[in-house]
Amino acid sequence: MKQFTYFIKKEFFHVWRDKRTLLILFGMPLMQILVFGFALTNEVKNTKIGVLDNSKDETTRAIIEELESSRYFDIYRSLGSNADLEPAFRSGKIKLAVIFPENFQDQLHHGNKASIQLIGDATDPNIATTLINYATAVIMDYQRNMRGQPVYPYTINTEMRMLYNPQLKGSYNFVPGVMAMVLMLVCAMMTSISIVREKEMGTMEVILVSPIVPIRVVIAKMIPYFILSTVNIASILLLSVYVLDVPIQGNLALLVGLCLLFTVTVLALGLLISSVAGSQQVAMLISLMGLFLPTVMLSGFMFPVENMPIPLQVVSNLVPAKWFYYIVKNVMIKGLGFEHIWKETLILAGMTCFFMAVSLRKFKTRLE
Repeated sequence: MKQFTYFIKKEFFHVWRDKRTLLILFGMPLMQILVFGFALTNEVKNTKIGVLDNSKDETTRAIIEELESSRYFDIYRSLGSNADLEPAFRSGKIKLAVIFPENFQDQLHHGNKASIQLIGDATDPNIATTLINYATAVIMDYQRNMRGQPVYPYTINTEMRMLYNPQLKGSYNFVPGVMAMVLMLVCAMMTSISIVREKEMGTMEVILVSPIVPIRVVIAKMIPYFILSTVNIASILLLSVYVLDVPIQGNLALLVGLCLLFTVTVLALGLLISSVAGSQQVAMLISLMGLFLPTVMLSGFMFPVENMPIPLQVVSNLVPAKWFYYIVKNVMIKGLGFEHIWKETLILAGMTCFFMAVSLRKFKTRLE
């Protein structure tokens, strides 16, 4: 047991003496959670729009004020005529144009019907659709609040309610995904070079002739990074709550415990990469490119898995980040308990056992 403890201390010394490792281990997660948390968002706000008001009456001015007061739109300019539309869109200065016809107020008050034309820049169809939906919602809200609105004999009103994220904040979706990506990259990258580094430095010979058994070597490689990863988990959760305004709706102890389980899974995966890689460069390449793309593309936080072809849906089941993303979203955002995520937890536990078993099998007790 003393030898095992000394080996763990040696691993800690390796980490603390390498400033670049400390920067990657602690600096990268903080930067990633901040950059991705603020940059990766599907919210559309403060979008520059143009307004062509051919009526210039009290009602059109009120609707324009409603649009401008919302957090979604910023009126960039008032257009003088239809001829100004094309140049404004071509220059990219506006993404949406709101056009009021002549005599808009008279048509609305006397004919009980008036039209507003919304023109969107559909080079990005999703953004264009979102902007038009937002503008329509603002206009409909103004219509409902109009005084003297005629009452029809039959009226069907629809009520909309958004569960778990009533303000439709993009961070609610991206924080769980960024957590999975940060832990996946940092933990796997750090452990993937640990065994290879021993081989390149020539210290693996000393380890192999020592009485310590291979399983203890592998576990001792994991323990320092596991302890240091708890600091990353704490910092990520604190930043998510106090900087990105994403509350923890579920049980905090359950969330932390599952984060630690995912950390062990990723550390075991990193050790597997380290066991089969021939050099630190190869291990880094596999851990960065081989894990980053599947985590981003197939975990579900960037693109819905159910919209993918069936073969890709099957392949996504092999990505640990997918199951962790579902766990964090259900516990942190929805506030669900263990009874709703036991399947995903068992899958992560099974992956951990598999990666550990293969790592031990691939661990070579003789140098070639």
